[in-house]
Amino acid sequence: MSRVPAIVITGPGTNRDRDVATALELAGADVRILSARSLVDNPRHLDEARVAVVAGGFSYADSLGAGRMLALDLTLGLGDRLQDFVGKGRPLLGICNGFQVLSRTSLLPGSLGHNAQGDFDCRWVVLDRVERSNSIWTKGIDDPIHCPIAHGEGRYVHPDPASLAAAGQVALRYRSTNPNGSVDDIAGVTDPTGLVLGLMPHPENHIVRRQHPHHRRGGGGAAHLGLRIFETGVAHAKQL
Repeated sequence: MSRVPAIVITGPGTNRDRDVATALELAGADVRILSARSLVDNPRHLDEARVAVVAGGFSYADSLGAGRMLALDLTLGLGDRLQDFVGKGRPLLGICNGFQVLSRTSLLPGSLGHNAQGDFDCRWVVLDRVERSNSIWTKGIDDPIHCPIAHGEGRYVHPDPASLAAAGQVALRYRSTNPNGSVDDIAGVTDPTGLVLGLMPHPENHIVRRQHPHHRRGGGGAAHLGLRIFETGVAHAKQL
């Protein structure tokens, strides 16, 4: 089967774009890394893609708030095209700073605030897929996902998490200690269609077993790889 065309969307300061590209390539995609500004100038690249990921990092150094400037680039330059992208059934993923960006563009519900403890936090966490989630990115994933976090503004905020869960829009929860004070232990949410997913942890940093800190002691087996999220998204795109 042919490889799925995919793009990784970046902004100045993004630092996980190559990690995401590698994860998508292992999942069966043909990947291009493009800045939001270049997509505004050449939107056909977005039109041609079947999967898109807004990579994590510190876009514009988070100087005016996490993801704010990159969200403006996407909203002002590509807002309608991103909506059309999802409207065609194509999956869109935002990771860490990318999640912050998608929430600021209103493609995802809720918002992200400073970690409850007030500090930047970098550690490994364990995520559970929410059984009633409508997310195409987590469909069929039964085992917990192990991956790291690295953020200072990762506390998920929503006024009515119960209604969000009832609608199937809570995709992932922290099984391990909630590292940032997110409401209802929420680590990832989706839009009403299930095509758009945002999560704070970095699944692109656990795509091979040796990346797990306990891999020599049997930790982070194949069933716990973050790679499965990318495989599921790419598999969905292959059906389009």
